Amino acid sequence: MILDLHTHTTCSSCSGLSLDEILGNARRKGLDGVCITDHNSMAVRAGIREGLQPDGLCILFGMEYDTPEGDFLIFGPFDDLKNGMNARRLLGIVNERDGVAVAAHPFREGRMLDRSLIEQGLCRIVESLNGRNRRQENDRVQKLVEEYNLVQCGGSDAHQLSELGRTATRFFMPVTNRQDLIRALREGCCSPCRPADRQT
Repeated sequence: MILDLHTHTTCSSCSGLSLDEILGNARRKGLDGVCITDHNSMAVRAGIREGLQPDGLCILFGMEYDTPEGDFLIFGPFDDLKNGMNARRLLGIVNERDGVAVAAHPFREGRMLDRSLIEQGLCRIVESLNGRNRRQENDRVQKLVEEYNLVQCGGSDAHQLSELGRTATRFFMPVTNRQDLIRALREGCCSPCRPADRQT
């Protein structure tokens, strides 16, 4: 299965990508699923039922939570999270609630991840292929992955339709709900990919 783990709808003030555009185009772009990860919000849940859609597309809810120490894609029961936490507090809550956190675009200029979070084992999953990053920013993640044996995934970080599915994550087990996603990420049953490279 191929899922775009990092997309923003118009529930994010910086995004012009509508939920209808995602639903109408994701399958054509080679995706089996899309995770909606709006900035510090899960408001999209009011507009669609989570899970498998009539055409088989899997829509899952998450959030891109920004902290002073970096940005994180988080998946779990986080509808009630308050904004403004630091990374250590956020990651502690993610762990307490049996969720999962992915360090988003860890080497993006201006939004870099605090490396000590990786060194101390507080975050073990990184987005190593981000569709909006410069190549050098994605390339720098590989050294971190190798040094700390991290799980890696990919997402488009789409803010407009042309970006949807540009990069994604291939899962080696079925993912049809949020718990499946959390389990697959924790177990490392995934790798970053480009849907255009999908094998038939």
